[in-house]
Amino acid sequence: MEFKVNSKELEKHLSKIIPAIPTRTPMKILENFLIEIKDGLMTIYATDLEISLKTFLNVVSDDNLKIVVPARMLYDIVKSLHDTTLHFQLQPNKKINLLTDKGKYSLSYLEPEDYPEIQTINGESASEINEITINGEELRSSIERTAFAISKEEIRPAMTGTLFDFSEDGLRFVTTDGHRLVNLLIKNIKSPIKKQYVVPERAVSVLTKILDERDVKVFFANAYVSFRLSDIELIARLISHKYPDYESVIPLENEFMLKVNSKELNESVKRMMLFTTSTTRKVKFNLNKEVIEISAEDIDLGASGEEKVQCEYNGEPMEIGFNSQYMNDILNHLSDYEDIIFKLHSPTKAVIIEPAEKKENVDLMMLLMPVRLNV
Repeated sequence: MEFKVNSKELEKHLSKIIPAIPTRTPMKILENFLIEIKDGLMTIYATDLEISLKTFLNVVSDDNLKIVVPARMLYDIVKSLHDTTLHFQLQPNKKINLLTDKGKYSLSYLEPEDYPEIQTINGESASEINEITINGEELRSSIERTAFAISKEEIRPAMTGTLFDFSEDGLRFVTTDGHRLVNLLIKNIKSPIKKQYVVPERAVSVLTKILDERDVKVFFANAYVSFRLSDIELIARLISHKYPDYESVIPLENEFMLKVNSKELNESVKRMMLFTTSTTRKVKFNLNKEVIEISAEDIDLGASGEEKVQCEYNGEPMEIGFNSQYMNDILNHLSDYEDIIFKLHSPTKAVIIEPAEKKENVDLMMLLMPVRLNV
C-alpha cells in the first residue's frame, strides 16, 4: 500500500512531536514514531512514557495502516527535503520506501504490537474531568513566568512540577523550590471544579515549545492532563503527591516598602554577580531612604564591587543578603514591568516582590528567602 503527503507539511508536524522521543532509553521501541492512518487521517504518536505527543494531518490514502518507524531518521530525512510530494510505499519485507521526484529512501518498520499504549483521558467520567479553554500565548506566558522556580530535588516530588490551582479567584500557577516561590493568578479563567493539579516540569517545558496564539483546550483528569490544539495533543501523567501549602509561607507582617526600577536593579545585580563566590553567590543590599547600596565580594580572588541604585524606601535602614542567582532569576522574569515593590520585615524573613503596577486580570507575586550575611 502507499500514501502521499507534502514534505513540508509533514516536517511541521514531526517537529512538534519529536521532543517526546527520548535521546537515551533502554526501551528501544520508544525511539520510534507510531503512525496510524484511518480514513485519510494520519495520526503520529511519540512518547517517552512520561509525556506523549500526537499530531494529526490529512493524507492521500485508500487504505488504513498502523506501523512503527525510526523517529529521528524519518524526521531528518523529511527535514532535508525541499517542498515536494512524498510517496510512502510499504514493502512486504518490512521496508518502507520514501519516494520523491528526485530520490528514493528506504527505512525498516516494525509492527505496532510492542509499542506502548498511549494514555488518554477519554475513559474518565465526565464529572471527573476539569475542562478549560485558554489562549495559547497566555498559557505559555504564565508557564514561562513561573517555571524557573520549579524544584530540581526529587526528594520533594510535588515541587518538581507546576501547580495549577483552580479556585474562586481564578486559575493560579504556583512553583517553588523552597528558596523562592512564584504565585501567578489569572483571574479571568474560571472553572466549576475547585481542585489542584501538579503538572510535571518536563510536560510544561515541552508545552511551551508547541503553543502559539491559538486557543488550547485543557482537560484535567484524576491521573492525566491533556493539552489539545487543533493539530496536536500533549498528554502527561500528573504528579500524584500533594502540593505544599504555599499560602502558609507567604508572610503577612512585611510592613516595609521598597520601590525600585526593575531594569536598573537587574543590571546592577548582574554586575555584582561577577564578584560573588561560586559557593554562596551572596549579594548584599544596604537599604536607605533613597538609595540601595548593592555589593558583593569574592575573598578568595580579592575582588569586590559596589553600586548605588535610586529607590524609594519607607523603612528603617537595613542590610539584607540574597543569593544573587535567585535574585537575578526573579528580576529577569519581572523585566517587562518598569517598577517593582519589595515588601520586607527583617534580614531573616522572606521578602515579597511584586510589580508596582498590576496588569488587568493578573496578580503576580514572588517570594525570596534571604541569606545570612555573617556566614
